[in-house]
Amino acid sequence: MQRYRIIHRTYYNFSSTVQLEPHALRLRPREGHELRIESSSLEISPPATLRWQRDAEDNSIAIATFTTPAKQLAVESNVIIQQYNQEPLDFLLAGYATNFPFAYTPEDSVLLSPYLGTLPGNIGNPLSAWVARLCPAGEQIQTYTLLQRLCAQIQQQMTYQIREEPGVRTAMETLSLQSGSCRDFANLFLEAARHLGLAARFVSGYLHAPPSAANFGATHAWAEVYLPGAGWKGFDPTLGKIVGTDHIAVAVARWPESVPPIAGSFIGPPGANLDVGVWVTKLEQRGSQ
Repeated sequence: MQRYRIIHRTYYNFSSTVQLEPHALRLRPREGHELRIESSSLEISPPATLRWQRDAEDNSIAIATFTTPAKQLAVESNVIIQQYNQEPLDFLLAGYATNFPFAYTPEDSVLLSPYLGTLPGNIGNPLSAWVARLCPAGEQIQTYTLLQRLCAQIQQQMTYQIREEPGVRTAMETLSLQSGSCRDFANLFLEAARHLGLAARFVSGYLHAPPSAANFGATHAWAEVYLPGAGWKGFDPTLGKIVGTDHIAVAVARWPESVPPIAGSFIGPPGANLDVGVWVTKLEQRGSQ
């Protein structure tokens, strides 16, 4: 087990005093047998009333409502988690899914159908050709090997780019530009996996890693693929490897645009500056000297 402290600070500075509408906060990591929350706190200015709920994807969301006008919205999340995903490669696929291609069972297909469809504009275009080159027709290949090949190809072929502007590039845009941010790479991987007939979803969260061009104190994004026998397994095309101990998932979604860390609106003059800082620190295990 590994413990981490995650501090996520967000500041919206408005051009004038505004009235804040309700905001949805997706800042609490997803709990399960691989991750437990030891402690969690939210500090919000101006003061807000919080109402917690789960969305259709079982993401934990805090709805913040405000009564006090403000020129700045400040949100600080401070979480300590226990991460148990120490051996990400310790899994076995169901026999029928070991090699690619395979077909999901009828029962799984019904449940996974929202994660199988590609965007209408991504069929019969250069994305299809790019995916086909990664998996030539008739090639015998293990399912995990194919996904790792796809993940590594994006990391090796594309140039990482820090993008502070909102939004996620389409898979076609990322392929055309040969560059993108972590969320752009995650979306490309997601669309490519779906072209292969695999159920995939977008993941927003945090990454513990030394500061670098790909990790400068921000949220992180990757993709998950549903593999029978193993469940949802994460792949990080920004790093070119399977998701492991240092990845901390917060929210999952069918489409990347669905899970921003903070989303809301305000009433007042237009214009706002955004400042975000994220710090993920490894802590000693309890009982360590």
